[in-house]
Amino acid sequence: MQDNFAKIGKAAIISIIVALLFSLIVVVAIKVAVGDKIKLAMSLINSMSMQATETKQEEIVMSTEKNRLETYPAFGTKYGTIEIDSINLKLPVYRGDTNEILRVGVGQFDGSYFPGEGGSIIYAAHNTAKFFRNLPTVKVGDKIKITTDYGEFNYKVYDTQVIHMSEEEKLPIQDEEEILMVYTCYPVTGVGHKTHRFVVYAELLEEE
Repeated sequence: MQDNFAKIGKAAIISIIVALLFSLIVVVAIKVAVGDKIKLAMSLINSMSMQATETKQEEIVMSTEKNRLETYPAFGTKYGTIEIDSINLKLPVYRGDTNEILRVGVGQFDGSYFPGEGGSIIYAAHNTAKFFRNLPTVKVGDKIKITTDYGEFNYKVYDTQVIHMSEEEKLPIQDEEEILMVYTCYPVTGVGHKTHRFVVYAELLEEE
């Protein structure tokens, strides 16, 4: 009887040792596999970072042929004002168009150009009475003045449109000519989510 208990105990110990060894092998295998994936992920991230850096450097080189500011305002800071006399409007302009910025003034889409740089300038503001409630009353031929820390720029409205929020091609980013695009949610009355935008398009007036 004792011999049987001894055999059973020895078999149990052997089973436990085998199970522990098997578990250790599994853990090592998982660690190796995960480690390879982490290395692969880090490699991909580094590759993407290098590509982004190369693209940024290439853009900087290409932009030297155009008018560019030597220094730019920090994101979220006020750098100018927009005036539209025909609707008795004068508001501060900030770099960026986050919700925080749009609560205090007109925001500039951070992918667009600055006044005087010769490209697309895109401004947006809420459609409240404090901001762009009267923007849809702007007419072709009205003047818009942008005063910045580095100069004054005057534009003449040549078109107005109501567009769907998905029509990004109606707010193109280009550097062939200086176009000011100012928009707000439309219609300007009522509550709830608005799927359309009222856009004012204006071209830079050459200095006399």
